This record gives sequence, structure tokens and C-alpha cells, in this order.
Amino acid sequence: MKVAVLFSGGKDSCFAVWHVLHQGWNIGSLVSVRSRNPDSYMFHYPNVEWSKLQAEALDLPIVVCESEGKKEDELEDLERCLSSLKSSLKVDGVVSGAVASDYQKTRIDRLCDSLDLASFSPLWRKNPEFLIRLEVECGFEIVITACMARGFTNEWLGRKIDTVCLDELKEMNRKYGVHMAFEGGEAETFVTGGPIFKKKVVIRSLEKVWQGDSGYLQIKSAELAPK
Repeated sequence: MKVAVLFSGGKDSCFAVWHVLHQGWNIGSLVSVRSRNPDSYMFHYPNVEWSKLQAEALDLPIVVCESEGKKEDELEDLERCLSSLKSSLKVDGVVSGAVASDYQKTRIDRLCDSLDLASFSPLWRKNPEFLIRLEVECGFEIVITACMARGFTNEWLGRKIDTVCLDELKEMNRKYGVHMAFEGGEAETFVTGGPIFKKKVVIRSLEKVWQGDSGYLQIKSAELAPK
């Protein structure tokens, strides 16, 4: 089985890659969508431009699809990219890291159906607390790059998710209803290393932007280093 993996560089798309590799499937290419819309309904926004560096660290090929990020139209941008990969690389299916968003999954499924490609979502409907704890326990180094929910402060930006962080997130889930896996748009993440990485990503400089009760972290420079 040869697949294309939708890849934002966040925790769930990296874990989806982990699942694909453990299935023994061939990853024809990672596919990142670089949306110009920070409020895209479909695609991860903060720091997606660094997905090429992550792909290099994973030793996997990547294709970057440019999109204006207009609602629904952005799916046409992805469709053109996947259609090209089907022709050039002969991929049989598409893998996504969708966990709980019916909006995202149904659209990806329909898009794949129109292209006669199989659609796989290995994380779909997994218990969110179990999922994020498993990602941490497997050794993925996950950095929080955006916070958009009650309970978060700017101190969370740039924070690595560890067991202490998970306990705090569980309390925020109890108190404010924050989704443990951030599937409601509560936060965004960036993975700097993990068990499937051949090298690690080292963030050299960054900028925090905080406005009111939400904010994001912009990676300014980063490089690869041995694990």
C-alpha cells in the first residue's frame, strides 16, 4: 500500500505517520497545505512552513500545497495536489490525523472518494486523553505553538507537553471543557522529535504573540541536529 499522509507537523499528523510506518505501508509523500488564512477551517496554520524541515528530519519526501484558505475552496487546492500525486506516484490512499472533527473527516473522505483513493484515519475517535498520553509516552517531543481556549496563558506558548503538562490539561478539561487532544481548536502543536525521527529539530529563535486571551508562537529559525 502506497499512501500520501496529510502532514501539518503537529502531534496528530506525526502520530499518523507513526501508525503508517508500523503498518509497513510505503509513504509516497507527506502533504502539507500552507494556507494563507490563519482562521482556516481545514488546515493547521502556525509554523506549517517548517514542515519541510520536519520531513527532512523524518527522511520522508514532502509536497507543499499552497492555498488562499477560503472556506471549501481550500479543498479544491488539496484535491489538485492529491490528484497529481495519484498520477505521478501512484498512491492508493490518503492518511489523515483527524481525531474528532466531523467537518474535516467528512470532507477528506469525500475528496478521496472523488479521486478513487482510500481514506485512512488511524486516530479517529480515539479517547483524547489516552491518545495524547500515548503520543508523549512513545517519545514524541511536542511543543505548544498556539493557545485559543479559556485556561491558557502566554506561559503555555513554547511549552513541551510532558506528564506534568498532561495533568494540568486534565484539570483544564474538567474545569473549562478543554479538549485533551485540542481537536476543538483549543491549541496547536509542533513536533521537534520522536521515535520515527532520524534527526531532531532544534528551534533557535522564536517570537510569542499574545493578544487578549489567545496567542501563538512563531518559529523564526530552526535547524536539524543529531538525535
